[in-house]
Amino acid sequence: EIMQQNNSVTAFILLGLTQDPMIQKAVFVIFFIFYMGTVVGNLLIIVTIKSSRTLESPMYFFLFYLSLADSCFSTSTAPRLIVDALSANNIISYNECMTQVFSLHLFGCMEIFVLILMAVDRYVAICKPLRYPTIMSRKVC
Repeated sequence: EIMQQNNSVTAFILLGLTQDPMIQKAVFVIFFIFYMGTVVGNLLIIVTIKSSRTLESPMYFFLFYLSLADSCFSTSTAPRLIVDALSANNIISYNECMTQVFSLHLFGCMEIFVLILMAVDRYVAICKPLRYPTIMSRKVC
């Protein structure tokens, strides 16, 4: 009779970038500054596009969703990375890890899809300028 082994993983131990406390603080500060810059920049783009009546063209429509996807993409992993830079307990559960992997793929694919749509929008604007208002109308977007 063959016995089955239960080899299910329940958590992962995160080693981090360094074990030196001074470098950990520097890593924390650097990643925090970059994360805040990314989030604040994307939120400024989102608020500006949504509050301005003059920015209703398809280009800004796609830029809005690109900023939204980038904010979500950054927020899916960066806060955990920043907290773990100073934390003594660097363990992540399997479910948390899979949630991060799923959200990275979801928002990463969303960014790629929006970038493709932006490329098509610019192609139509440059190569077919007279037909652009018909092809890229508000109904299409």
